[in-house]
Amino acid sequence: MSNAFDPHQAWWCYLVECADGTLYCGVTTNLERRLKQHNGELVGGAKYTATRRPVQLKQAWSHLDRSTASRHEYQIKQLSRQQKLNLINQAQPLNPQAI
Repeated sequence: MSNAFDPHQAWWCYLVECADGTLYCGVTTNLERRLKQHNGELVGGAKYTATRRPVQLKQAWSHLDRSTASRHEYQIKQLSRQQKLNLINQAQPLNPQAI
């Protein structure tokens, strides 16, 4: 078993921006699938985003396990909108090849 980080087996904490400009934070193991769920292309997705489509991925952070990703999600949800926007703007640009 390798200790190398594999982004395809990671847990992700992510922030999306909804069509109405609001921000939604969640966790998943598959960003592509989760975005399709939020946008109604696949079954699933949050009730919150269902009426605020389309959503656009703004930032995602990889974690080794669900517990760490969930703690990060909780921390982000405690932030104000402006703090979340600052977090998005300070983060490195997303690399679609890593997802």
